[in-house]
Amino acid sequence: MSTGVVVNDEVVEAFNDFKLKKGANKLRYFIYVMSKDKKSIEIEKRGAIEKTYDDFCSELPENDCRYGLIDLEFETDDGRPTSKLVFISWNPDTASVRPKMLYSGSKEAIKSALNGVGIHINATDHSELDLETAILPTVKKFA
Repeated sequence: MSTGVVVNDEVVEAFNDFKLKKGANKLRYFIYVMSKDKKSIEIEKRGAIEKTYDDFCSELPENDCRYGLIDLEFETDDGRPTSKLVFISWNPDTASVRPKMLYSGSKEAIKSALNGVGIHINATDHSELDLETAILPTVKKFA
C-alpha cells in the first residue's frame, strides 16, 4: 500500500553521511517522523555517537509511531566486536489507527531511501525492542 508520502531530501543526505561516518553525522541514531502535513518523512531527532540503544528506545514515543535507524554495536557469538545499521519501524499497539495506517503504508518509501540497510525490524510494543531477547538475536543472523 502506497500513501504518496515522500522522503525529505535531508533524510537521504544525512543518511549517506551517516553510513560513511562523515561530517556532523558521526551519530548513533536517527528518529524519523511524518511531517505536520503528512506528506513527507523528516528527521525528528539525532542521537550523538556516545548515546546507547537504551537512549534510542527512550526517544520513541509511547503512543505514537516513528521510524528509527541505529548503528548498533555488539559482539558476535565468536567474540568479535562489530556494528550493523538497523531500521526499526515503531508502530505501537497503543497508537491510534490513522497514524498506524499512515506509517505502515509509508514504510517502503523510507526503506528504499535508506539504501544499504539490510536489517528491518517491526516493533509494536517495548518487549519487541528488548535488546537481548528481540533485537540482538535478529541482528546476529546478519553478522
